[in-house]
Amino acid sequence: MIGGSGEFRRFEVELPESGAALVSFVLRSQGRSFIRSARYATMVESSAVRSVRLALSTTTFRKEDFIVPNIEAVEREVLSGDEPISQGFHMFVVDNGRTLNAERLSSEGVTVVPNANVGGAGGFARGMMAALEYGATHVLLMDDDVRVSPESFKRTFNLLSLLNDDYAEAFLNGAMLSLEQPNLQYEDAAVVRKDGLYDKIKPDLHIDQIDQIAKNEAIDVEVENAYGAWWYCCIPMSAVREHGLPLPLFVRCDDVEYGMRCQPKMMSMGGICVWHAGFEGRFRASVDCYQYVRNFLIMIAVDGRSSERLFMLRLLRTFSIYLRSMNYESAELLLDGLEDYLKGPSFLEKANGEELMKRNGAKNERLAPVGELDRALLEGLDLASANLGGKDERSMALKLLEALPHDRHMLPDALIKDDPAAVYYSRGAYPGWKTMRRRTLVAFDAQSENAHVRTMDRSRYRGLKQRYRLLKRDYETRKEQVAEDYRRAMPRLTSEEFWRSYLGLDECCPTTGEDAG
Repeated sequence: MIGGSGEFRRFEVELPESGAALVSFVLRSQGRSFIRSARYATMVESSAVRSVRLALSTTTFRKEDFIVPNIEAVEREVLSGDEPISQGFHMFVVDNGRTLNAERLSSEGVTVVPNANVGGAGGFARGMMAALEYGATHVLLMDDDVRVSPESFKRTFNLLSLLNDDYAEAFLNGAMLSLEQPNLQYEDAAVVRKDGLYDKIKPDLHIDQIDQIAKNEAIDVEVENAYGAWWYCCIPMSAVREHGLPLPLFVRCDDVEYGMRCQPKMMSMGGICVWHAGFEGRFRASVDCYQYVRNFLIMIAVDGRSSERLFMLRLLRTFSIYLRSMNYESAELLLDGLEDYLKGPSFLEKANGEELMKRNGAKNERLAPVGELDRALLEGLDLASANLGGKDERSMALKLLEALPHDRHMLPDALIKDDPAAVYYSRGAYPGWKTMRRRTLVAFDAQSENAHVRTMDRSRYRGLKQRYRLLKRDYETRKEQVAEDYRRAMPRLTSEEFWRSYLGLDECCPTTGEDAG
């Protein structure tokens, strides 16, 4: 609206063709004005517009606070509109917890599918199968514990409609922004490294700042061994038909392995994103140790995109750090993951993932509120020495000193102090030099609100060391055969026939949500 006249005027600004990361324009008003609406549009030949049928598959397990608002937003802002997406979009909610009212929440454009608790891998496998039955051209896999703007779905649909031939088979990844800091982009596309880690391609970016918006667009995500995390990843159904369904890994590495298997061209676009709770302080050894080791070794066996030798060296280093910091539970779960990997694909096929997670979850360290701990134990603790997620101000000389094998278990009791020391409770957290020769360590979370007390146990230390040596010997003897067994089983374990049997789909209707059991 211009000035106080009540008159609205329409302005059209033609943007030039450009390879720049950011093209913009400026509107200046000489008086008080209001913008009623704004949009970007492009004019193309109708023959250049691809036919898109997009299936959104979100796997949920008792996350009603997130999933129900997302369903309502899809109904209100996507399915009820008059845009092209409204006629070519269907939302499948795979309910692993079976706690949703499928009849009430389902509609013409939304289907709630009750499912066994088979983890994210099983939930997304079922969502892919539902997308195949729907006749989708693309399936969009999305986490349940996210906030999402329906605008992301619209941008996804429109981008897919306008792809050129070079990107017709590309995976489209949505960025993960922080729920706690909504302007902070934590990750876009990611990459698997040769040393057995996966890493984000882009640094943390504040996407409300013009220079970082431009930087976000300028960083190339089309790199070797790139993949899209399944908090928001759009996959062409042609890739599903060619490469199959996920491996039955339950959780962790399922999306990574699928990317390594497909080796897709990756693409991303500003404004296609979700808001997700940060990962800091969310360490769970049952997932971050057991599931990670077992599943990453399976991925190396079937896809060969990382170095097996470097991964095993990293495993030994992590195991040694956990022992040094008296984190016996995490060290044990690392070895559990290696042992179950060596059982081969028959174990993966027959294991009850839900029961396995419960069994391993019982081994996690239990953090208690600091106020419930012995006050005398906490007095005099130097929390700064634990480096609780803060800036690392250690000198290079000190870092080298800490890198030496200073395992307290190798010292006589006369050299061990009774005074406790603080450490950071996290994956791979290194015990600093101030923790040397201490019998007791207090492991704090990043907020210093919860902690777990660790006490030196020489017997358990020796048992874990001996178990590692035996497992490593077994691994070196059989690793080639075990890897070959996984490669041979791969086509069957990723087939629709396997998943129909695994999910018991002969006993229920996969897309209507009607449970015959």
